[in-house]
Amino acid sequence: MHPQSMCPAFGGLRVLMRIDGAQVCMAADQGCLYGLTFVSHFYAARRSIVSPELMNAQISGGTMIDDVRCTIEKIAEDPSVRFIPVVSTCVAETAGIAEELLPKRVGNADVLLVRLPAFQIRTHPEAKDVAVSSLVKRFGAFGEPKKGKTLVVLGEIFPVDAMMIGGVLQKIGVESVITLPGADLDDYVQAGRASACAVLHPFYERTAALFESAGVKIVGGNPIGANATGQWIERIGEALDLDPETVKTVAEEERQKAKGMMAGFAERMHGSVIVAGYEGNELPLVRLLLEAGLDVPYASTSIARTALGEEDHRLLTMLGTEVRYRKYLEEDMEAVLEHKPDLVIGTTSLDSFAKEHGIPAIYYTNNISARPIFFASGAASVLGMIAGLLEKREIYGRMKEYFMPSA
Repeated sequence: MHPQSMCPAFGGLRVLMRIDGAQVCMAADQGCLYGLTFVSHFYAARRSIVSPELMNAQISGGTMIDDVRCTIEKIAEDPSVRFIPVVSTCVAETAGIAEELLPKRVGNADVLLVRLPAFQIRTHPEAKDVAVSSLVKRFGAFGEPKKGKTLVVLGEIFPVDAMMIGGVLQKIGVESVITLPGADLDDYVQAGRASACAVLHPFYERTAALFESAGVKIVGGNPIGANATGQWIERIGEALDLDPETVKTVAEEERQKAKGMMAGFAERMHGSVIVAGYEGNELPLVRLLLEAGLDVPYASTSIARTALGEEDHRLLTMLGTEVRYRKYLEEDMEAVLEHKPDLVIGTTSLDSFAKEHGIPAIYYTNNISARPIFFASGAASVLGMIAGLLEKREIYGRMKEYFMPSA
């Protein structure tokens, strides 16, 4: 597991527990069950995890598989359960659980083993990729005829962003948009019939490779900022062979909307910002901040450098941003001390460190991932918040002096 990152299984649970009619069965020890039950309620879906009592007696006594099968059968007695993901974590005995010894269907419910061991999956964003690719591989209708104007949008995004994407794509002739991770198991079925997949976040490598191997065209990038928004719409049009003139017109409209919005913030966008998160979608945000006129000397993420994120990486480094992958908190802290930014958008530990130095700081997950960011309206929401925070730098300095007066 990547140091200073939460258990990867958390990311997989966010995907699996939000599916309607799903009930997770966890094959793990009680320590994993305790911790992941907390996050499943607080972060994932306010649902409980069902698990057999797997302690030393069961694991060493050779009854583990029987116990898991019995638990699956009990879950399946509930007629509302349509899907039972069996999640195995990095406990040595449960990580290697044999898939062929588990049923594929019990009663009304499909059963799917999803392996989320921390020794293999480094971060929770990458565990989302494992969960989604497992679902698509099992349920995707790849053998059926493709729907020519259907697009899969791949990435956990804010609901308003999904609505905005759907509205804009409808203008250029996209007939159906499937957003993954999805709440309906049928979304994963129909995803196999799509003709193209827009990968919004760079860590979905397994899922993108699965789609590509099935003849689905992969589209990279994000509709963030003026330039990237227009380019993204044009790429979708090309991938789905849509009317070029219509696509060009809509792309230019959205490009100008974003450009006009950012021009309205021009006088307030002065200063430097450090972005340091573990969500895996940090680089598109940095791209937006740079286009809006801010200086971003340093950005970091917990995920690895990937081919899907290479375009953003090249642009950011060309514009002077140091990009750090598989980062450590200590590296982020050093960057704060070195660059003395006007704002930090980071993890809770880094935010605390920045505030101790009189620097405004906000938690990336709760303030960026929990708001729209795409197209002009989404970018306006993010930039409006950031502009307000930049204007409070002096206040944070006064607070530091009050609570931590100089000797």
